[in-house]
Amino acid sequence: MELWNSGMMAAINLKRAFRVWQRHATVYTKLYKSSVALNFVEPMLYLVALGYGLGAFVRDINGVPYMNFIAPGIVASSSMFAAASECTYGTYIRMTFQKTFDAVLATPVNVNDLVAGELMWGATKSMLYGTIVTAVISAFGLVSSAKILLVIPLLFISGLIFAEISVIAVAIVPGIDSFSYFFTLLLTPSFLFSGIFFPLDTLSPVVTKIAYFTPLYHLVNVSRSLASGAIGPVTGDIVWIIAAAALLAPYPFRLMRKRIVK
Repeated sequence: MELWNSGMMAAINLKRAFRVWQRHATVYTKLYKSSVALNFVEPMLYLVALGYGLGAFVRDINGVPYMNFIAPGIVASSSMFAAASECTYGTYIRMTFQKTFDAVLATPVNVNDLVAGELMWGATKSMLYGTIVTAVISAFGLVSSAKILLVIPLLFISGLIFAEISVIAVAIVPGIDSFSYFFTLLLTPSFLFSGIFFPLDTLSPVVTKIAYFTPLYHLVNVSRSLASGAIGPVTGDIVWIIAAAALLAPYPFRLMRKRIVK
């Protein structure tokens, strides 16, 4: 099966892209224990330190206990960082140091198939880690509705956004050290000002307007709403996430083709 984007890109063969995804999944099965631990421990530390520590001094927010307030946001942030880590450092190392891309491109897989496989794998890891955290917060009684399960497919779609942005970064950075700017100047502010730890309406309206253009803000809204059993209030956020994933889709392919094909 092949996909075309108005002649802008060469065909993407989904079967070959899946083979790239399968290659990454196979490698991951050999390293998953340490990988899961590293990606799982950090969000849990935020949840425990802020939920139980800071939460002891914070009143309920909008009638919700502080621990329950931040828990769905941790689901969203863990999925963001999982995709971003995989599709920045992971993709760059495969491309530059391990020469995995050279080996893959020596097969019938073309650049677009390769990039599609990278994006699919990044989205998969985003969904995987978000699902794990969802299971944990549910087990601890921090979720009041089974509708939180509806966030799982959305974690994949939002994971595509984070993967797309990360692969774009890979295509334009001069070296691996430059990813520190990507995380510090883009992801960290998004993490802090996406409504995970406090409602943004306590800040200047300018902050809320800027946050509106970040995918994490919308994913946090959806996760929190589904955790409480409501869908209607975040329909617009869901549409935003789907639209953003579609609008960003061409750019990783264009820029990575320029980076790889010299």
